[in-house]
Amino acid sequence: MIEVNHITKRFGKVTAVDDFTLDINRGSVLGIVGSNGGGKSTLLRILSGVFDADSGEVKINGQNIYNNPSVKGECFFIPDFPYFSNSATLENTAYLYRSLYPNWNENAFRQFCSVFPIDPDAKIIDMSKGMQRQAALILAISTCPRYLLLDEIFDGLDPVVRRLVKKILIDNVSANDMTVVIASHNLRELEELCDRICLIHKGKLLLEREIDEIKLGLRKVQVAFTEVPDNSFFEEINVINLWRNGNIFNLTIRGTEDEFMPKLEECKPLYISAVPMTLEEIFISEMGAAGYDAENII
Repeated sequence: MIEVNHITKRFGKVTAVDDFTLDINRGSVLGIVGSNGGGKSTLLRILSGVFDADSGEVKINGQNIYNNPSVKGECFFIPDFPYFSNSATLENTAYLYRSLYPNWNENAFRQFCSVFPIDPDAKIIDMSKGMQRQAALILAISTCPRYLLLDEIFDGLDPVVRRLVKKILIDNVSANDMTVVIASHNLRELEELCDRICLIHKGKLLLEREIDEIKLGLRKVQVAFTEVPDNSFFEEINVINLWRNGNIFNLTIRGTEDEFMPKLEECKPLYISAVPMTLEEIFISEMGAAGYDAENII
């Protein structure tokens, strides 16, 4: 289990992570989403022990991870831009990792080298961005980490390899009780892979819930009225976003259909339709409620 207790991290006058608290259960897949510069990458670096928080602490299985080699040996972090030396190949990097990671699995390494379209003896620095990510993932999974931290792992991968990566991650979570934390802007990939989603903005945690719970809590509703109700009506049904075209309203409503449908039907609408929202729509809605939307930016 990863316990994040009131951590704060500043860089000069910028507060990248602000009094952040979160628990991440073993064997779960957590997606971290948020605005650009919102603190996602800094949070991952603190979770992996690359950065030390200015205040608060991160514990993995009850132990502080920073400057703790025994805990770090069970974790693997792939940053947004994986670092490899000029001469690094899969083969010579694997030779190094065999001595660094106590759970290194040679059979898994050989299997992944045969599955991914990468020459194990080719210089990784000469590969494309997507191929470098594949190389980093091969090495990461071969260490058999209990905790795998990934920053934009899907960036640069073609659709076939993205599907392969998701399958490998799901198989390892299921078979080895591995915990995966993924920061990404690719919400569609996270929606298919994650159990829970954490939304971060300006270093603060806005929400953290199971994906199914988030989807059940918001609905996209289109309704047409013969007589338009006054503004107080929309406050009563917890409308968080509203767009109007004449007598037709497109609403984002927080709550279940059992809660808001009877109230809408009291107004005898000509037409009404409620559908679940995608994770991307939920992200835009929640960030808009936090003041981060196109109108405010422009």
